[in-house]
Amino acid sequence: MTSTSLEQPSPRVSARASGRGAEVIVERLSGALLLIAAVVLAFYVGVYFVYAINLIGFPFDYDQGEGFELVDVLMLSEGRWPYQDIEAYPFYGSIYPPVYHVLLIPFAWVFGPEYWYGRLFSFITTLITAAAIAYAVNRESKHRWIALVAGMAFLSSNIVYHIGPLFRQHIPMILFETLAIVVLAHVNEIADQQRRRRQLALGMALLILAGYTKQLAAFSAIAALLFLFIRQPRRAIIWGAGFAAVGAAIFVWLTWATDGHWWTQTIVANVKDFDPAQAIGLLRQWFNLHGFLLIPALAVIVYELYFDRLSIYSLWLPVNAALNAISAGTWGAGDSYYATSIAAVCVLSGIFAARTLNRTWTFQPNVYSRALIDPLRRYARPIRMAGLILVPLLYLGYARSVLHMPTTGPVFGTIADVLDLTPNAINGFYDSAGRVTGGYADIGHLTTRADRSGGELILDRVRAIPDDVPILSEEAAFSLLTGREVITNPVVLYILDQVGQVDSSGLVAMLERQEFGLIILRARFYPPTVNIAIDTYYEPVETILMNGFDYVLLRPRDEAPERGS
Repeated sequence: MTSTSLEQPSPRVSARASGRGAEVIVERLSGALLLIAAVVLAFYVGVYFVYAINLIGFPFDYDQGEGFELVDVLMLSEGRWPYQDIEAYPFYGSIYPPVYHVLLIPFAWVFGPEYWYGRLFSFITTLITAAAIAYAVNRESKHRWIALVAGMAFLSSNIVYHIGPLFRQHIPMILFETLAIVVLAHVNEIADQQRRRRQLALGMALLILAGYTKQLAAFSAIAALLFLFIRQPRRAIIWGAGFAAVGAAIFVWLTWATDGHWWTQTIVANVKDFDPAQAIGLLRQWFNLHGFLLIPALAVIVYELYFDRLSIYSLWLPVNAALNAISAGTWGAGDSYYATSIAAVCVLSGIFAARTLNRTWTFQPNVYSRALIDPLRRYARPIRMAGLILVPLLYLGYARSVLHMPTTGPVFGTIADVLDLTPNAINGFYDSAGRVTGGYADIGHLTTRADRSGGELILDRVRAIPDDVPILSEEAAFSLLTGREVITNPVVLYILDQVGQVDSSGLVAMLERQEFGLIILRARFYPPTVNIAIDTYYEPVETILMNGFDYVLLRPRDEAPERGS
């Protein structure tokens, strides 16, 4: 044999070397694409910080109802329940549980009626939620880079972005839900009995906190209890009974302590009309924005269903998505109802991505693996390389789907010009989510000096009214910032009227007597009888633009019909 023949590699060795070289190229390309996806998601996180900082400094209502959340905080800080007799002056009530408001009581004691601390608190809870998502992905898959990307994907969602820095209780609810799910995910695998009991107690406590932050957390509680029952039925029944007993005891106590107004306002008032068009529109929006991550998340559920054990995350997503799809169609609901399912999507899609990059998919031998997986084993290498490219492409596709940013200013304006973006929201903002729910909510854009000036102008009109003359404002800020009593909560009044649980004659009588020196309307979220009385006994005198809405100011008519005519 000649020396030349010794130096010739065999065809099999050559093919292996060639294959390995291709795999290295694919791995490097995958890493580069994943880095690009991470940079884009980090950009969205930066946009989120800009939005939060802008909103935290805005002293008026941005989203409808923020001011009444602040009123709830102030009332609780004074030792009063916000669940009052809404038929008696000042006709105030609240439809939300108290945990979020209770947590803000120390801020109210120190800073008084300010919006910034509630918004800052909510914003921080989104960051903690993102960290919990990243922790869950890393714990399940040992891939820190994907864990970081999964956390950023949560903060990059248009829906999370919209509601994250608002003075609302929805985002803190999601924090408690996510922490509860993460705490309970492996609780049955803890061998030490005392430690397992402590962790079960912590998980149940977090679920109770979530439920008494907002009622929608019941869906996560259903998923968690179902998971515990599948794994350990006896333990789940015992702990579930304890969970139900504690939750029911708190409920009964609140009903007793508020003379039944808790029941009427937080339960009866939340049985609202269902709009199929709204439900379908929000479901379509959710899928269009998150489909690139939803599909791999569903793939993990299918994998666990047929080849592994169902995790708590694989129950958390479908239970929340299904029940939220229904509840999102009720009056007053919005895209925020899907925010919990987005957290679940980010966890499951992160697990899919990490397992694909780590090559840790395993398939238990069964009829399904023999029929579906075994025939594909000969193509393992090309499938593996395709997966390396698929993962970053999914995150890049998601990044494109959730595109949202200001289009003005030296930085954002330049980027918008490069991307050829045309604003589709007020104040020069582009939002791929669009505006599917209409009239009462238009959020995501940055506020401007003009918005602040509009609010200050309304305050000037309020200050011109003598202090002993009440005003009726559809948003609480104008009363709070001028030291006046907040009269009624229009949305609560409206939905109680819709279910026949309120008599608004007391407020109507005040309108007929023209006792209000000024009325401020934005969306007319009052019962029909109240709106009729306003139009009959008051007339519009000025319209002031703020934050994209026309605030109509009305004063008593000089010639009004006789009362009851």
